[in-house]
Amino acid sequence: MKLISKSVYGLFGITAVVSLVFSLARSTSSGRESQAQPQFTVSTTHVNRDRPGTSYAPVVKKVAPSVVNIYSTRFIKERPMRNPFMNDPFFRQFFGNQFQGDDRERTRKEQALGSGVIVSADGYILTANHVVADADEVKVSIADSKKEYTAKIIGKDRATDVAVLKISANNLPAVVLADSDQIEIGDVVLALGNPFGIGQTVTMGIVSATGRSGLGFNGYEDFIQTDAAINPGNSGGALVDAEGRLVGINTAIISRSGGNQGIGLAVPVNLARSVLERLVSGGKIKRGYLGIMPQDIDAGLAKQFNLSDEDGALVGDITHDSPAQKAGLKAGDVIISVNGKKISGAQSLKVTVSQLEPGTQATLKILRNGLVKTMVVTLGELPGDVAAANGNQDNSDGSSGKADALDGVTVADIDSEIRGQLRIPSSIRGALVTEVSADSNSAEAGLQANDLIVEINRQPVSNSEDAVRICRNAKGEQILVKIWRRMGDFAGTRYLSVDNTKRSK
Repeated sequence: MKLISKSVYGLFGITAVVSLVFSLARSTSSGRESQAQPQFTVSTTHVNRDRPGTSYAPVVKKVAPSVVNIYSTRFIKERPMRNPFMNDPFFRQFFGNQFQGDDRERTRKEQALGSGVIVSADGYILTANHVVADADEVKVSIADSKKEYTAKIIGKDRATDVAVLKISANNLPAVVLADSDQIEIGDVVLALGNPFGIGQTVTMGIVSATGRSGLGFNGYEDFIQTDAAINPGNSGGALVDAEGRLVGINTAIISRSGGNQGIGLAVPVNLARSVLERLVSGGKIKRGYLGIMPQDIDAGLAKQFNLSDEDGALVGDITHDSPAQKAGLKAGDVIISVNGKKISGAQSLKVTVSQLEPGTQATLKILRNGLVKTMVVTLGELPGDVAAANGNQDNSDGSSGKADALDGVTVADIDSEIRGQLRIPSSIRGALVTEVSADSNSAEAGLQANDLIVEINRQPVSNSEDAVRICRNAKGEQILVKIWRRMGDFAGTRYLSVDNTKRSK
């Protein structure tokens, strides 16, 4: 006990001495360093949210209440597999019905998550078709009010991946719709949705591209591409501009991992709005119809038709008695605008015409023989869901040494048997392609067996002799070949630009 007390007192004594030394040291140096004492000042700054680009919080506050969570449920009825031995009388003799099992029908639920956008104060909601495509029940959750509603599916359009829902509510915060034709590459956009079901999330990026098509997602593709992060659950959510106006409905991603890799796709709001208006007014999508087989223009075709660029849609074939034929459109015309909207290619034409109502008049600006012409077409109604094939080919390895455009191509006359097999109309004349060498110029251009050559350099071909003769006399680096091709139930003509020069090995 005493030993401990002495130690304690000793510790206190040592502490006191040390304290005294430090005190004397501070007092000695205070006169020299009092003016050198560092001064620390803490200031609080506020983000100037009125200055564009500093913060997107005002935009998010404006738009977020319009973006909803969607929960779709599908009820699947299934019956357990019956024990196969129960049909064996010897098995039943020994074991009876003890292995029969319960074969009563059961119902299994499949649930999916997605997003949607309120577009009217009385409860209309835009979303992606694939979010609700097979749903038996759809619930909509509005974040601000914490309310959940049972939604009615007004209509679905698989071709554009757009669906319209309706909930029984009023005075809802509807988003403002922009004109998606006015957006440009580089514009700032925000994506809002419910990725992976974690709750409403906002991501930012730019418009990476417009008019994306040929990706195989939908029948009518005219996507806005963005690098704003889009993940599973974002489908059907909003893509808005820097002012909070809706420019697109998020619909898909291109990814090897299944998650965001910087390529998100949205249906332009102009396309979604046209689907919305038709579904709400009539419950059915009716699309405008020209009755042509359009194709994209490559460098070779642009040169053949004396075009300054590769924009526009080349008319390859015209359906008999179609609106296009009645209006005077001809094969070889290049459609460069519809109702003042620029046409960039075959898919652009297809999407633009599809948004117009059957029976309406469309003003087409075309190029014919180097001259600009304007014509008015009264559109028909698209019969079913006819898809226009673009027919791009990639068959060449560039290893041939052929000297003429149709070297490597074998042609024959059309007999009645071939005409019947390929269902070639009696009005069609030409030379039948029976074989195309894989390393030929013609294969590179896209010529295939069973194609029918109907023109070479705008000269009609009636038979195989015509094809050989005209081809031998063809001059220039490229020759223009017009073919007739059957593709399943659809058939029509299109143009190919074939290299007429010798290729090095």
